[in-house]
Amino acid sequence: MSGMAQRLSGWFTGLAKPAGDVLPVRLGATRRAATGSAPTRELGFDQALVWVTVALLAWGLVMVYSASIAMPENPRFANYTHTYFLTRHVMWLAISFVAALLAFQIPVATWEKAAPWLFIASLVLLVAVLIPHVGKVVYGARRWISLGPLSFQPSELAKFAVLLYAADYMVRKMEVKERFFRAVLPMVAAVAVVGILLLAEPDMGAFMVIAVIAMGILFLGGVNARMFFLIAAVLVVAFGLMIASSEWRRERIFAYLDPWSEKNALAKGYQLTHSLIAIGRGEIFGVGLGGSVEKLHWLPEAHTDFLLAVIGEEFGLVGVICVLGLFLWLTRRMMHIGRQAIALDRVFAGLVAQGVAIWMGFQAFINMGVNLGALPTKGLTLPLMSYGGSAILVNLVALAVVLRIDHENRILMHGGRV
Repeated sequence: MSGMAQRLSGWFTGLAKPAGDVLPVRLGATRRAATGSAPTRELGFDQALVWVTVALLAWGLVMVYSASIAMPENPRFANYTHTYFLTRHVMWLAISFVAALLAFQIPVATWEKAAPWLFIASLVLLVAVLIPHVGKVVYGARRWISLGPLSFQPSELAKFAVLLYAADYMVRKMEVKERFFRAVLPMVAAVAVVGILLLAEPDMGAFMVIAVIAMGILFLGGVNARMFFLIAAVLVVAFGLMIASSEWRRERIFAYLDPWSEKNALAKGYQLTHSLIAIGRGEIFGVGLGGSVEKLHWLPEAHTDFLLAVIGEEFGLVGVICVLGLFLWLTRRMMHIGRQAIALDRVFAGLVAQGVAIWMGFQAFINMGVNLGALPTKGLTLPLMSYGGSAILVNLVALAVVLRIDHENRILMHGGRV
């Protein structure tokens, strides 16, 4: 009886405590112990972000197969099977999922320490790809390194490496507002070195994306607005000079301005005109999955740079709007995760999450603009959807890091430690 009395006494004593001291903090199915100890099990991650990513990957897989299934009928690809590109895409997806799972296990603090070394590794690979018999030449561009049956594109790794390096650099140089040139010029020089190596391939599209990522992190890191716009103006002038000094780049601009002329329609404007024809054929609801005519040897690179045109033809305006909506949601969600991390005084993590959002959003914007004829033709794939193993691999690793940031945010908000 004395034991029972003690238990009843303890129970009534617990009821007498203020409610705020005993109520657990709850997020989803995770509960913190009333004693104030760490959560009983680790919190999860943003499942909606995962499912949107999976939706884009799955839709992209279907569209890569649809866009490439007829390619063996072309004499250039006569030795390929109808499932050649599908098989390789599935292989890269499997590799990328494993890499993403491993990346998610790495704490954000480790990524911060590794950022300078990853940047140096990306520079080494960018140099290696320019070495004869090491770099693989496709369509006159030396952008790939052969890895047995697969090829890796170092410029994709460079995007992620520059992002991490820029975020780490801004955290270490928080006095950027007071001593701008001393703090920022070294990072500008580092990005310029990457740009020189990319232009030597040449790959101006990747350099443009990297420049925007670096500029975005500079802005989010607190750079004075006047200095930010000064750097932006310098970049615009630099890209203008690159275009003006290259005859084939000038021809692309002229073809974009008048793609239907007799001179351009069968030359530099060929891809753009057939992309517009494909999207026009799709109208509102499309001609149906597999019903695209433009992919039958009319539209070059239908499974990579112009995948959205095939989506527009087979799924119509509705399909294009769905793709646009998914990327808008993805970008907005990653920006939110970044703001949440900064609010928790995790500046590096916040800049990385927002940098990935800028990267994915800007590259998707450029690709969609090119496919819809709103921007000049540029060789950039649609993130997570287009055929391209290196891009899928690095994109999924970057998204895994964002999910890790969100995971650590949740632990901190529940009183745990990371």
